[in-house]
Amino acid sequence: ALNVVKTKNLIRVEADEVTYPLHIILRFEIEKGLIEGAFDVDEIPRLWNEKMKEYLGVEPADDGEGCLQDVHWAAGLTGYFPTYSLGAMAAVQIFDAAKAELPGLDEAIAAGDFKGLRAWLKEKVHAVGSLYPTADELLVAVTGKPLDPQIFLRYLREKYSELYKLP
Repeated sequence: ALNVVKTKNLIRVEADEVTYPLHIILRFEIEKGLIEGAFDVDEIPRLWNEKMKEYLGVEPADDGEGCLQDVHWAAGLTGYFPTYSLGAMAAVQIFDAAKAELPGLDEAIAAGDFKGLRAWLKEKVHAVGSLYPTADELLVAVTGKPLDPQIFLRYLREKYSELYKLP
């Protein structure tokens, strides 16, 4: 279901937008520790399980549900996980800017009309994105400011406070 927080989710790619960052933090901390030599590779399953329990309250039944669920490490790829959270934060910030420039955008989307948003994204992001040396420069051009995690946090608070009737 859309907009449901699944706090007991073991699998990153099935996580909701509230708990997904915790999946990323867990992976980043393990990668960082491994690169820094804080522990050996054979300790990853134990550390993974401890962090899953601490951050998400779940315990993988096996390494397939745990530290082996992603292909990144087996392929020797490190440093990718944080970019997923950066992308989520940038997406919210860009969408915020689109809503500010396109009155009635939420209503149009609710009615299944994405034409205005697609045209705005094409003009502001897709047609010019590669002209900027950094993502932050693109964000400044599109939104008026560099990446601001507070926008993402505000989005989550507003959305889920309403959905779950939180104060």
